[in-house]
Amino acid sequence: MYKILIIGLFATLLFGSCNRDWTSQLTDAQNRKPYFEPIPYGMNFIKQGSLNIGPSSQEVDQTNTPVKTVSIPSFWMDDTEITNNEYRQFVYWVRDSIARQLLSETVPEFLISEGKKGVILENPRLNWEEPLEWKNPDYQTALEGMYIPIAERFFNKKEIDTRKLKYEYYWIDYKQAAKRANSYNFNTQRYGGNAVDALGKSAPVQNRSSFIMSESTPVYPDTLVWMRDYTFSYNEPLTEKYFAHVAYDNYPVVGVTWTQAKAFCNWRTKQLNAFQQIVKNPGVMDYRLPSEVEWEYAARGGHQMSLYPWGSYYTRNQEGSFLANFKPMRGNYVADSRSNATTMKVANFLPNSYGLYDMAGNVAEWTSNAYDESAYEIMSDFSPDFQYNAKPEDPPSLKRKVIRGGSWKDIAYYLQVSTRSFEYQDSAKSYVGFRCVRSTFKPSYYE
Repeated sequence: MYKILIIGLFATLLFGSCNRDWTSQLTDAQNRKPYFEPIPYGMNFIKQGSLNIGPSSQEVDQTNTPVKTVSIPSFWMDDTEITNNEYRQFVYWVRDSIARQLLSETVPEFLISEGKKGVILENPRLNWEEPLEWKNPDYQTALEGMYIPIAERFFNKKEIDTRKLKYEYYWIDYKQAAKRANSYNFNTQRYGGNAVDALGKSAPVQNRSSFIMSESTPVYPDTLVWMRDYTFSYNEPLTEKYFAHVAYDNYPVVGVTWTQAKAFCNWRTKQLNAFQQIVKNPGVMDYRLPSEVEWEYAARGGHQMSLYPWGSYYTRNQEGSFLANFKPMRGNYVADSRSNATTMKVANFLPNSYGLYDMAGNVAEWTSNAYDESAYEIMSDFSPDFQYNAKPEDPPSLKRKVIRGGSWKDIAYYLQVSTRSFEYQDSAKSYVGFRCVRSTFKPSYYE
């Protein structure tokens, strides 16, 4: 009996110690919930695949440019271009955040702390739950600086000064961080210690502030592009109404620079991740501009050999109607009765095989890539990308960004899925808009 008690006591101590020491076993990190990626609103899934980039056999003027096979991971893409009303949400958010910041300096209820309201605020932040009453006389003094100065008012009309609507944000230049000149890895800097460079040599950790970038970007579209792009045209109605009037809400936003489009993507990511944090869900991949190869892959819709997104070699259907909003023939902008002389509502023509509308015509679209004639030769064959963060003092040739798809003012050549063109990143045009993409965690829609 004594031996049995000793054995039992030993077994209890043995298994008890194992239970207490469970964290020392290889059991995975605890409390990690499974993740199911939701379908982003207004986006379509573009499955992974490959394509040949470069000129088609019909582009005899570019036969010296090599054709290259590349592979593209899966991603989500907006099914239409960003519309005036969607972009207006961004403008209003910036306007209201500036107003709340001004009010927080004089009105205490526009600052709250995490989890409670009170006189003593820890980690104060703007209170977006408090309604913003622009006509409240108690707010007028604090908000006066947001309006156009009296000397500049038209018929003494009090309006928000759109020049003051600037979006300030930060982003990390991972490509800069990965350069051997820095000789360290960003995540190593986060946790301290030394890093290892590309040659396996240890290097001291440096200050990571050198690749944490800050930007302040004016967000209001340049409504004067309709006048600037066409000096000898009567475009005053579009200048006055295109972005402001409700009739144009579902038209693609124009007059937006590449820099503004990038800021919109950052804001869109910030808004969704803030909601994800509230509902205690993991954050999502960043919204961003598509690379030009992603754009072309999505535009083709799975049709490798076709010239246009609709999978055909022609710009008309069997009934003779045009398949996109562009300039046919010799400047007859209204040759198709379904098309406007300029832009038109998004999704007015049939989508391509991936469910994407207006991948040709209506407005050309910004991509994330820098424009270079030899970019295809430089790019990797896996998830190809060619970017350059141009500085204000850089020459104009380094500020060129690729645009794709052609627009309402372009001939059919620019609508072809393989045609590349460019605009300067700090310029706004009446024929250039954008749409967003988002990387995905899964290679297949059904995973």
